[in-house]
Parts: sequence; C-alpha cells; structure tokens
Amino acid sequence: MKMIFDFDKNVDVSGWYILEDQVMGGKSTGEFYVNEEGHGLFKGHVSLENNGGFSSVHYNHPKIDVSDLNTISIRLKGDGKNYQFRVKDEDKHEYSYVAEFETSGEWQKVKIALKDMVPTFRGRKLDMPNFDKPNIDEIAILIGNKRNEDFEILIDKIEL
Repeated sequence: MKMIFDFDKNVDVSGWYILEDQVMGGKSTGEFYVNEEGHGLFKGHVSLENNGGFSSVHYNHPKIDVSDLNTISIRLKGDGKNYQFRVKDEDKHEYSYVAEFETSGEWQKVKIALKDMVPTFRGRKLDMPNFDKPNIDEIAILIGNKRNEDFEILIDKIEL
C-alpha cells in the first residue's frame, strides 16, 4: 500500500482546495477542513440554480508512480449520497478519470480499480481509453447528482 493522504488532527490540508460550479456562474457551495476527530470533512450544498450542479474538493500533490499499483482505497463515511472519485495523470489536463461510488451512512472502505476509471470532461465521457497512465498528479471527490441537496462526507485515508 502507498499512502496518498492520511488525515489526523495535526495534518496540513493547505494542498486541498474547493472547486464548485461558481466558476461557471452556479450557486453551489463547499468547504473542507479537518474536524475535531481528525477526519477530512467536505460539506456544502449543491444548487442547480444558474445551470450549476456540483461541488468538489481537490488535492494537487506531487506525482505518484502507480505503474505497479492498480486499486485506490478510500476509508470514508458518507451521507448515503453518490459521489465521484476523480484522478488526473497531469494536473494541467482539463479532463479527469472518474469512478462513481455510493456511500452508506456508515464508515466504509471504497475500492476503485484504476483501469475502470472513465475519462470525462464536464460530465461527458471522452473517446479515450480508461485510465492506463503511470502516474497520478491530482485527486478529487465531487458531488453532482443533478439535484439540489446538502452533502457531508468524512474522509479518513486515501491509499493505493
């Protein structure tokens, strides 16, 4: 296993940032911080107003060699809603590789095979192969279920 991020009370989350539909005129909100228990907390509200509909939290980290690794594992506690886990092999690319996952409302371990991650741009699948790159340069968690909703997800650790 290779650790991407392990949250605790003293961890520096300055490399994490929020990106929401406000970049396109939407009204969704999001915030991200470490809570009292030492978990990453991503919460906010998704609004469909002004053609909006998503909020995301990104971590732009140094490139991670994944040539000999094939699965991402995320320990998290969601709110029963669906989310997307997203990766980029180059942070400069506008597209991401995406896998959707459901949350149960309880602590769970979500496992995602890198080869099953689909290339997308603004919600549309691209005519490219699924993830088959040697590196990951950025990760993100996004919510965008085409409805107005509050959301909250706790993240404990993300590893390969």
